[in-house]
Amino acid sequence: MANGSPNGTNGKPRNKWVTIAVVLLIIFIGVGAYVEFRPRRIRISAVKPQVETISSSITTNGKVEPVHGFEAHAPIPTTVQKVLVSEGDHVKSGQLLLLLDDTRARTDLAMAETRLKGAEERYKNLLAGGDQQQILYRRADVAKAHTELDAAQRQLAALEHLQQNQAATPDEVSVARDRVTRAQADLNQFQATVRYTPEQQTRALGEVSDSRINVQLAEEVVRECNVRAPFDGTVYFLPVRAGAYVGVGELLLQEADLGQLQIRAFVDEPEIGRLGLGQTVKITWDALPGRAWPGTVSTLPSTVINRGSRVVGEVLCKVENPGHALLPGVNVNATIIAASSPNALTVPREAVREDGSQRYVLVVGGNHLRRRNVKLGISNLTRVEVLSGISSGDVIGVQSFSPSPMADGVEVKVIENPA
Repeated sequence: MANGSPNGTNGKPRNKWVTIAVVLLIIFIGVGAYVEFRPRRIRISAVKPQVETISSSITTNGKVEPVHGFEAHAPIPTTVQKVLVSEGDHVKSGQLLLLLDDTRARTDLAMAETRLKGAEERYKNLLAGGDQQQILYRRADVAKAHTELDAAQRQLAALEHLQQNQAATPDEVSVARDRVTRAQADLNQFQATVRYTPEQQTRALGEVSDSRINVQLAEEVVRECNVRAPFDGTVYFLPVRAGAYVGVGELLLQEADLGQLQIRAFVDEPEIGRLGLGQTVKITWDALPGRAWPGTVSTLPSTVINRGSRVVGEVLCKVENPGHALLPGVNVNATIIAASSPNALTVPREAVREDGSQRYVLVVGGNHLRRRNVKLGISNLTRVEVLSGISSGDVIGVQSFSPSPMADGVEVKVIENPA
């Protein structure tokens, strides 16, 4: 009995400590579970929609061309006799700009005119009865027919007189009369016979026509040796100098009306469907930073071509060029405004999310995110137009700064104040 009491007394403290440990474990597990499974509040950035003008553009490159341009090329191999203008000179319509040595051109013209006269003479002779030899033969035949007719008529007259005196028979008179008839018919035939075939006439007429064309071409070469301005403009390229030899077709000078130019812009095939006549264009040139030239789309692509590694359509854009700073032939940058919407309600592109084909944004309501389906309009690199689904007073979640993603119903804390 004496040994049992101490054992029972010592067991009570042990049970007490076990109970406390179990309780603490339960509390620890409960706290951990609460921390693990309680709704998390994530940190996000948010903005309010902005009302602004938004534009969708196509950015590409292009080349400057004159709307009214003129190029002079050497019509023959020759030398430059005189250069009467300098690069940059403004010239008037009809003004003499450059002279080439036209000695050879004038010799060729004289030869062409001589050949034309010969062809016209031969054609005239053909219509008159053939060539000179044929005309002589024809004249001889006619003279012979005349002689035969005169002899037949004299014989008939003599026989008719003899018949009256019964010195000639009626048969002799009849034979003489037939001879007159045949002689008259032969004369008529020789006088009326055409001594050339239709093929000969066609060939002779063709020779005349070709000779006239050759004269016109020779006259044109002589005129092209005296280079004149076809319209008021500026000589912007003049690669030749007096005394220089030039080959046929070599460029002599270029003139243009620099007040109005056009840009041949190269638009990649996927963007062609966004183009339209009259769209606004902004042109910039790296050689003159800070300058911009406004223009409009005047011609749409009619086909696509390979340009290096690109497949492009060529778009012509008319551009005004006050001050004539923009020059033909230079490479420029072109920004075509494909669409524009004034007073558009816009949000950052990263604020718009996708669920299949549906677009939506997450609107901050209280301390939670709420999904709103939206209909979108024009977009650019940074912002997108929202046509319906939100208002200008909404606060739109943009980006999460917590490990957990943004989603419908999530509790949030905005750490960047809405604009």
